[in-house]
Amino acid sequence: MNRSDGRKPDQMRPVDVQVGYVSYPEGSVLFSLGLTRVLCNVTIEPGVPSWMQSRGLPGGWVTAEYAMLPRSTHVRTPRETMGPRGRTAEIRRLVGRSLRAAVALERLPAVTCIVDCDVIQADGGTRTASVTGGYLALMLALQRSLGGAAADFAMPPVAAISVGVLEGEMLTDLNYEEDSRAQADLNLVMNDEGHFIEIQGTAEKNPFQPQDLTRAIDLGWNAIQELIGLQRQVLAEHGVTGL
Repeated sequence: MNRSDGRKPDQMRPVDVQVGYVSYPEGSVLFSLGLTRVLCNVTIEPGVPSWMQSRGLPGGWVTAEYAMLPRSTHVRTPRETMGPRGRTAEIRRLVGRSLRAAVALERLPAVTCIVDCDVIQADGGTRTASVTGGYLALMLALQRSLGGAAADFAMPPVAAISVGVLEGEMLTDLNYEEDSRAQADLNLVMNDEGHFIEIQGTAEKNPFQPQDLTRAIDLGWNAIQELIGLQRQVLAEHGVTGL
């Protein structure tokens, strides 16, 4: 099939990374995946959650926040002033779990790393962009703030991508127009060793076959390897190596 933006079925949208987009956070990245743009800022604060203190657990903690700005979408999305809606809370948990898998928490000092992912423009794939961009911002923050190399605290790099079925064809990295019509869609989070951190998959219309899942994972893994290669390149350009 011909995709609306001219991409091949297994082709991601163009990726752009702007490091240091905001001056004040310990790590800041504007991550763009096509027209989707997510601002990822990391704050490192002393102390750990009370449940870690009460259990006497060593190390630090990584958590994430996620929000969509009101005009990140075609029509205004109201601010969530009364607390996060279900979708927002789900994505926060996904991003947090994914980024904790990228850090050896027990090797951190007693600090909490807060990764704020704010969608300033949405065109599909905001959660996967948050994971991939959030990883970059987190590694930059660890390198700059903890008095050592990020590699001292890091596990294998982590990235995420979406895969979906549209008009019977498997596509990598769906934009909003494709995602809204997809018969099935899948979000994959994997590390550099090819291990799964999260698989989210739904058949929107007809159930999909086991071979479809296998094909989707293969396509997603190819894209994730490409993203991790880009992560390493960006980080190396800013003095973060050994990951």
